[in-house]
Amino acid sequence: MPSRKKSKKSAKTGNSCKSPNRGPLAGYEVLLCVTGGIACYKVADLASKLVQTDAGVTAAMTEAAEKFVAPLTFAALTNRQVFTDMWLPQVDYDLRHISLTDRADLIIIAPATANILGKMAAGIADDLISTMALSAAGSCDILAAPAMNSRMWNAAAVRANVETLKTRGVHFVGPDEGRLASGATGPGRMAETDNILKAAQRLLLRRPPKNR
Repeated sequence: MPSRKKSKKSAKTGNSCKSPNRGPLAGYEVLLCVTGGIACYKVADLASKLVQTDAGVTAAMTEAAEKFVAPLTFAALTNRQVFTDMWLPQVDYDLRHISLTDRADLIIIAPATANILGKMAAGIADDLISTMALSAAGSCDILAAPAMNSRMWNAAAVRANVETLKTRGVHFVGPDEGRLASGATGPGRMAETDNILKAAQRLLLRRPPKNR
């Protein structure tokens, strides 16, 4: 009898060794696109939380986003290069907007400003992030977390752009209602990072990672 118990214990230990404890998003690649808004500082927290799920996280930033948070912040959090420009030296040339979206299982645009939403709806591709958003069609899902002043969020043009993007398959989380950078209270506050993370997990776990 003791020998049987020992055998069962050994088998259990052996199984646990074969299945190392990994996060829920292990194997998935997330392209975190940061555009220019005061909510940029929250996206650093989102990057950290994504990394803690064992997702691979690559950050890209617009020039405006760099005014709020330094690329070094995201490089330190993700332990990866941060992309800020489409153009590379000829010796290291790569079509970034294609290669990055090819690898990504999900693009998260946070904060998603009125500017980037307008570009996406109109098909404008004049910087790295707007170009990646356009080239992602058919390659990976896009999750946008809008953040802007209430009057901008309620503007007819922005509402129309959001509806257009939804019909094209872009997913949205937020915005929340609360105190804004202007001091006013209303809709337009970027969704809390925990809620963005939950939305990202739901989208990612619908299918296996590209590079499984």
